[in-house]
Amino acid sequence: MTNAPSARSSHHHHQNNQNRQNHHQNNHHPSVRRSSYASVLSGPANDSFAPQHSGALAPLLQPPTTASFPPSLLYLDSLRHSSSVPTTDADMQLSYGGATSAGRRSGGLPVYSRQFAHIPEYAGYPPGAAALSSITSSPAAALPADQPSSFFTPSYLQNSRYISRLESAQRSRQLAARRESSTAPSLSASSSHVNLHRLATSQRPLLHDAVEKELAGAENQPPPLPTCWNDGDKHNGLDLNSTGLEVRYVGHQHKIDHEAASVRADHPMPRDAGMYYYETTILSKPKDAVIAIGFSSSRSSLERLPGWDSESWAYHGDDGKAFIGESQGQGRPFGPTFGMGDTIGCGVNFATGTCFFTKNGHSIGTAFRDLQTSRHVNFYPAIGVKRHPHMHIKTNFGQQPFMFDIDSTVNKEKVALLSEINDASIANIQPPLDEVTLLQELVAQFLSQDGYYETARAFAEEVRQESGPLQDDKSRPVFQYQQEQDVDATNRQKIRTAILEGDIDRALKYTNAYFSQVLQDNPNILFKLRCRKFLEMMCKCSDLSSASSKREKTSNGVGHHEEVFDQDMELDDHMHDGFSDADGMDTEETDSIAKFHELLTEAVQYGQQLRMDYPTDEQGGDKQYLEDIFSLMAYPDPRTSVHGHYLDASGRTAVADELNSAILVSLGKSSSAALETLYSQTEVLINELSEGGGVGAFINIQGDFLS
Repeated sequence: MTNAPSARSSHHHHQNNQNRQNHHQNNHHPSVRRSSYASVLSGPANDSFAPQHSGALAPLLQPPTTASFPPSLLYLDSLRHSSSVPTTDADMQLSYGGATSAGRRSGGLPVYSRQFAHIPEYAGYPPGAAALSSITSSPAAALPADQPSSFFTPSYLQNSRYISRLESAQRSRQLAARRESSTAPSLSASSSHVNLHRLATSQRPLLHDAVEKELAGAENQPPPLPTCWNDGDKHNGLDLNSTGLEVRYVGHQHKIDHEAASVRADHPMPRDAGMYYYETTILSKPKDAVIAIGFSSSRSSLERLPGWDSESWAYHGDDGKAFIGESQGQGRPFGPTFGMGDTIGCGVNFATGTCFFTKNGHSIGTAFRDLQTSRHVNFYPAIGVKRHPHMHIKTNFGQQPFMFDIDSTVNKEKVALLSEINDASIANIQPPLDEVTLLQELVAQFLSQDGYYETARAFAEEVRQESGPLQDDKSRPVFQYQQEQDVDATNRQKIRTAILEGDIDRALKYTNAYFSQVLQDNPNILFKLRCRKFLEMMCKCSDLSSASSKREKTSNGVGHHEEVFDQDMELDDHMHDGFSDADGMDTEETDSIAKFHELLTEAVQYGQQLRMDYPTDEQGGDKQYLEDIFSLMAYPDPRTSVHGHYLDASGRTAVADELNSAILVSLGKSSSAALETLYSQTEVLINELSEGGGVGAFINIQGDFLS
């Protein structure tokens, strides 16, 4: 229900209408308001646009009823028949990658492909659990049924290799779910009413930039963390609360000594994490009740305490013994007893194959060893109680800070491993160079490889100046770098600089002039460059619109989106009397609006040309990617739209790197620097050492060394 407007607001509305009428009578000039992209739906009030939805984006409002793809594509198709498409000199010189006239025919319904997925920004969202926490506020239905609807990072696993992989997999699933569920913005085809409020940025979740590739398959995705007790994997006598973290025994009191009730977590402990830890607090426990805390396989009986059945390990509170299922219920003395008010922690170090327990924040010691012999077994956190009423416990799987300082325990493992790595000698790996010289050569070659020629030259000169006076062995000459001092290095630097500055036309011109064969041999790179040009054009439109919106808000005190996305806004009224509520808009604002319309028209015309040149996924194109970037035109603020991450400047780097690599290959050189090859090889080795909970799980190259 809409509240009645106040007397003050009614007076203000009446005064604004009066101002519009007076302004319209005394000033016959085009509308100077530029509130958002939505306003171009009505078109500027001049002779070049008809009054009834014939503005630049009119087809967005009036798509055919049979269309099942974004209306922005319909608009691009309509421009093909109604206007000529300007092309730049660079585009003409490149002949659009050799596209034939047949290749310029109108394409049909765009299909989805993953051809463009290897570009980092195309994969998903930015790293970090903080970003994921905002994403997971969306309905759980967007996730696969077998995946948890929430994501958290235990403190001891922050910046770990496992969490980095888990976050990447989570982002990939979220992105896939959004692509399946998202549709083009819903715009009414009514001639007088458009529900533009649906496009308000406040109504759409803010998605972030992506920096990782989408994982190739499920076999590469790490297992999820345990998040709660599994309601489908518990004894019938146990009851879980709504969070799945609290357990109560609600059955009958036991009659036979070995009868018990157990429950397992929803997921096994992830071996890839290297170490796993959780804590359980006993909230209520009768004097003669028994509680067992530990872990078991999925085959262990739920009618016996963990540690009493095969493939189960547990610490029992009544006698302080540690039990292994294979010992036929014969436990060994381990630690103190525990009861109501105590917090017991259970940790497994997969690298060493040991299990330890803690009590009230203090380590008790190692309870089990040689767990490597059970590599084929998935360890599920498990607890069990003797069948006794009034048993009540609560578990922390890492959602809250732990009582025990598990972070220090994990850090000690990491420090010990890093120390072992640092002590390793490279003498047998690269005999001609000592460690310092090897590092200097890697850095210099990386700078030269990536086109930082001036920096590489300055670095080499500084090394020579510093190393000369320190030479003890006069027979050994100072290391001389083989710098890339040819013209090709300078030209590669020009091309890279142009792309990083967002000047794609200049980059295309240089590439065609200096390395003309490269783009002909790599049509996919040409496609990405042209898409980047379109995105740069949209960036300029967005920046100009934002600046105009800020000036408008300052002049009339009305919020940009509050005014544009009013649910009852009538587009016809806005079109016919589209003057600002504030009197006397200056010439600068008028010029800004005209410039915006000019830029937007150029962008959509260039987009139309892209669509005609790449009607299929052949010739290096990707119709899904085109569909995604074309949809940016339908939003008032493209940067905060579903595909807004494509506008981020980081996308320039990916294209620049790929083009630079292609140029190097054309020159008969390696496509990657030795330092990059070394990094990739190290990642492969760490992967091998991490499998099955190996020591490599404690090392994260990105988090430990590159951030």
